[in-house]
Amino acid sequence: MPEMKITIGGRDFEVACQEGEEHFLSSAAKMLDNEAAVLIGQIGRMPEARMLLMAGLMLADKTAGLEDQLRTANERAAVAERVAADARANPAKVEVPVIPDIVVDSFAEIAAQAEALAARIEERKAG
Repeated sequence: MPEMKITIGGRDFEVACQEGEEHFLSSAAKMLDNEAAVLIGQIGRMPEARMLLMAGLMLADKTAGLEDQLRTANERAAVAERVAADARANPAKVEVPVIPDIVVDSFAEIAAQAEALAARIEERKAG
């Protein structure tokens, strides 16, 4: 079992971890050290146990907030998935109640041009 030296709040600690977990321990120690640095900056030096307790509580508070955000995001994702599944199961038909005059006029003009072209082709065939 690997042993590592970590520093939290300017104090060194020797800790052991599982093989391959060194990176995670180092990251966790860095997070705890960051919180301890905030405490030391605000309050100054304090007993080791109190510093570790307060830094741990600050991290726990942040974690609780992130868990609430994650729970809310998961609930919103579940609702979105249900809406999407419902939309796939029951596709909505889009109906245009009124065709704008400009569209009708454009189609009429295209139809007239197509008929004129067809008439010219017929004339050339006959002639």
